[in-house]
Amino acid sequence: MLEKKLDRAITEFIWNVVEIHSQLEDIHTSWAGLLGITQPQWLILMAITELDEGRGVAGIDIANKLRVHPAFVTNQTKALERRGFLSRRAAPDDARFVLMSLTAKATTEIEKLAKRKLAFNSTMFNELDEKTLAELNATLATIAKNARLAARLLAIEAS
Repeated sequence: MLEKKLDRAITEFIWNVVEIHSQLEDIHTSWAGLLGITQPQWLILMAITELDEGRGVAGIDIANKLRVHPAFVTNQTKALERRGFLSRRAAPDDARFVLMSLTAKATTEIEKLAKRKLAFNSTMFNELDEKTLAELNATLATIAKNARLAARLLAIEAS
């Protein structure tokens, strides 16, 4: 009986994650639309915002953050560069790597959305305090780590 309840709780958790993922995709698509870019391009800008410590961000780091192929990041960042949202330059210590940074235009446009994003976060996380979110993030990080292991094990089994 306990095993059945656990299985049901896991199934419910998975469907909740699927629902949240779907809603976040819609939300990211809306944010992207406000800037006239695609949802993946929005996520790239958000990844650069998160990862850049003032030196620029390598495409491989963006790809790892977003869990996408590096060639996809290269393609999309070139489009973002053409639109004036980011700059690309060779890494000073290894010209094979391209470092990307947000332009002033991108920073300004993202800052214009800041109040809306704050209101959105307030709505989405309305009933959660900082401690609860920290605990939830720690739990989700553990599940993510275990999911990566489970995916590798399944891939080995399937091959």
